[in-house]
Amino acid sequence: MPRPYQWGIVSLNRKPFFSIHMDHAPIGQEPHYPLSFEFKIATIYNDFVAKDASGLTVAYVRQKLFKFKEHVEVFANERKDELLYHIRADRWLDFNTTYTFLTADNQPVGRVARKGWRSLWKASYEIYDQADQLDLTVQEANPWTKVFDSLLSELPLVGILTGYFFNPSYTVTRPDGTLVVTFSKQPSFWGRRFLLVPEADFQPGEQDRIMLGLMMMALLERRRG
Repeated sequence: MPRPYQWGIVSLNRKPFFSIHMDHAPIGQEPHYPLSFEFKIATIYNDFVAKDASGLTVAYVRQKLFKFKEHVEVFANERKDELLYHIRADRWLDFNTTYTFLTADNQPVGRVARKGWRSLWKASYEIYDQADQLDLTVQEANPWTKVFDSLLSELPLVGILTGYFFNPSYTVTRPDGTLVVTFSKQPSFWGRRFLLVPEADFQPGEQDRIMLGLMMMALLERRRG
């Protein structure tokens, strides 16, 4: 008899984890897109909850404190009663840092890498599969949005409103140029919500890697404004 799908089983053909670990959702049900990543503002952690369009929790993502190398944990829900993935940095405070996706039992399933100093001006990341082949590219659509946000945020009174007017967006594409996902920060006072919208059908393994890559990117880019 085939084994039921479980987190930690590394397979290119396995079901995406987001379709089977939503709170109160039947096993096998696909999430309703778009997905939202909503950051918490009353905790000491850099953390957020990912929910689908119907409000079901897809994952709870939390960056661990006091780590020289960044370490992010992805749980099935806010109760943190089931650890699904780790995302671990390979170095400390470097623009060429690579973040490896690991199952709960530390099996690698891919990675996301920031494209060095180029990302200072225009955020750019590359997502690799578990065979370390380039799978997807994430690009900021308009870097001037971040520039205007940073400049106006320094002005009294006006600064608190920039989250409503200057919100960066990102595209996720395959090596052949196919647009797979758009990812954008949504208007708010605190810049606390991102929205993920699919633009094409996912290929095997893509959904997991895109979600994990954008989770890590959201933690990094939110700190930059």
